[in-house]
Amino acid sequence: MDDKHMQIGEVAARTELSLRTIRHYEETGLVIPSARSRGGFRLYTESDVQRLMVIRRMKPLGFTLDQMRDLLDATDRLDDAEPADGTEREALLERVKSYEQDAGRKIDELRIQLARAEDFAATLRARLDAASPERGVSA
Repeated sequence: MDDKHMQIGEVAARTELSLRTIRHYEETGLVIPSARSRGGFRLYTESDVQRLMVIRRMKPLGFTLDQMRDLLDATDRLDDAEPADGTEREALLERVKSYEQDAGRKIDELRIQLARAEDFAATLRARLDAASPERGVSA
């Protein structure tokens, strides 16, 4: 990983998360800045940014902070310099697989919601087109 340090503003721009949100994730222990500057500013690495991206991707799928923490713990342990023994590694992989399956189910639910929303918008457009004085002429 790149050891280059970034300040919170650059991390916010890269992750499209607010400074407040990034600080909240620090307070909850999800992403702790890798270092502090002499002036006390939070400094993040590429690895920290990747953790934030995992969280950002989990959030709209409705995963809780505890679930995010659990998944990050599992992936951290899988990536650890000292690999887990075979039994532990299998358990960690099962945890990650469970999150992957949950994400797939939640994506399917969102696709259904999106299709319903698109149907609703089309129904409203049709009603407006039918009621407009230029009947049938769309803008």
